[in-house]
Amino acid sequence: MKPIYNYLLIILFSTTYGYSQEIENTNFKTKIKIDGVSAVVGDYVILESDVDKTLIDLQSQGVSTQNITRCSLLGKLMEDKLYAHHAEQDSLQVDSNSIYSYVDRTIDYFVDQIGSLEKVLEFYKKNDEQVFRSELFEINKVRQLSELMQNKIVEEIEITPDEVRQFFYSIPKYERPVFGAELELAQIVINPEVSEEEEKKVIRRLETIKNDIVVNGSSFATKAILYSQDPGSRSTGGMYTLNRNRPTMHKEFRDAVYRLREGEVSDPFETESGWHIAKVEKIRGQEVDARHILLIPEITNEAIVDAKRTIDLIRKRIIDGELSFSDAAKELSDEVETKSNGGVLINPTTGDTRFELTKMDPVLYSQAQRIKDNEISMPLLDEDQRGLKKYKIIKVSNRFDEHIADYSKDFIKIKELALKEKQLKRIQSWMIEKIEDTYININKDNQDCNFTNKWVKN
Repeated sequence: MKPIYNYLLIILFSTTYGYSQEIENTNFKTKIKIDGVSAVVGDYVILESDVDKTLIDLQSQGVSTQNITRCSLLGKLMEDKLYAHHAEQDSLQVDSNSIYSYVDRTIDYFVDQIGSLEKVLEFYKKNDEQVFRSELFEINKVRQLSELMQNKIVEEIEITPDEVRQFFYSIPKYERPVFGAELELAQIVINPEVSEEEEKKVIRRLETIKNDIVVNGSSFATKAILYSQDPGSRSTGGMYTLNRNRPTMHKEFRDAVYRLREGEVSDPFETESGWHIAKVEKIRGQEVDARHILLIPEITNEAIVDAKRTIDLIRKRIIDGELSFSDAAKELSDEVETKSNGGVLINPTTGDTRFELTKMDPVLYSQAQRIKDNEISMPLLDEDQRGLKKYKIIKVSNRFDEHIADYSKDFIKIKELALKEKQLKRIQSWMIEKIEDTYININKDNQDCNFTNKWVKN
């Protein structure tokens, strides 16, 4: 089971319990007797079973728990509850509709993995689907509240160049970080051309599928599972959630979906990925739940050969000095994301142009590792998960060996570290203040824990 879904289960499946331990909440002058309670933070109760299940979940993900103690796990759970409690106190609002949608997708994933809803409920020892959904909702609500609170704490924190300089030079030379070997890469991509005949064939197929859905009442989700060539959404019936404030899909895809009403199915439309039809399931403010079916026109062998000839010619013109690599990328590359900046690749993890060798995509690493500085690779044939083929040539435009952090060369990385430290200090200050102001009660069996934060009050 994927980690993102495992995380949802960390504190999910609590059992009923009897009454034996007395806890007094002095804010409300009430006494509650609860058995199996590890701690109470504000309005939230953390059970012993929550700690147990967190440990089991980490083990199920293959995480070594040799040096992880129950005390450290309890401390982390208490932090999460403290954030969530004060998010509610500050009237931070979660998006309930997005959480319900996420719960739906989570259950769909569980069903896909296990086989049926009945098996899912049996596996997690739940007798009622609604109870299961409610518990998933609460978990995601706490998680979202915690994230909102943490974002609010650090949202206005900025770092100045002088603060970056002070941060760097305050680190003793023998303690300065070591940055791994890195590359800067550029590429030129040529896509094989799709024939007009193949394009028309895909459009007619999508029109037939749409007619079967609209006229005959067939299920869009079922059609997506059967026919869509999008590996990222096929198993969920073509479902994606789009957010107008956080665009993640192709512009053409977003434009087509946002023009639709709930329940409406689009005509076939094209993006870089291929041809689609889409259906809007639900509109919730800035979020839209939509399904789509992607069909990719077949690329003929002749088109692939033509693309190889084109990339060969471009490479020859660069080697002969007729064109620079940068100008060739701007004028001739088919890759929209890189052609405007001369083919330079942007690291999606860091947002800059450097790729650390130990963290590179394995395929890209295998392609780049033998290329010398300023050498141009032989044409490479790439094929993605959808079966789309393209030819490309790669150039290593810069190489940085493993080195101790240098202020001038590594300013961006040092700035990120300085900002993170400043944010961490602000969070730690907030934590100290709120622990003091918040009702917290810890089971006497846990009061001897060596917590990072001062949860046990005098």
